[in-house]
Amino acid sequence: MTSRVLIALLASLTAAPALAASDATLFGLWARGDGKAKVKVERCGDNICATNTWVREGTKGEKAGDVLVMSVKPDDGGSWSGTAFDRQRDLTYRMTLKVGEKQMTTEGCVLAGVICKEMGWTRLASD
Repeated sequence: MTSRVLIALLASLTAAPALAASDATLFGLWARGDGKAKVKVERCGDNICATNTWVREGTKGEKAGDVLVMSVKPDDGGSWSGTAFDRQRDLTYRMTLKVGEKQMTTEGCVLAGVICKEMGWTRLASD
């Protein structure tokens, strides 16, 4: 679960019109903590998309261009929650993101929360 849960992240999260300017800290370029992928997080219509911009060669089940579509809402203290849809795997995840200025943690769960995966992310400088 990679970008799948931003992951495993970010995924079918809603409420884009309600996002405040300060919530923009979620958007930008992020490197996955295991070093296997980099993603760009941005608005895509009323949702938020995490698109793989780079995937380490040999990483199974992922490729550059894979998209996780999130429908999430901001909570208190830099957290977001909602759902994420992984188009490539046709899976929907329950999604939680904790976003800081330079770090982010994502957790995606399937099967009514029975299987969950957490991933750390580091913000990258913009191009």
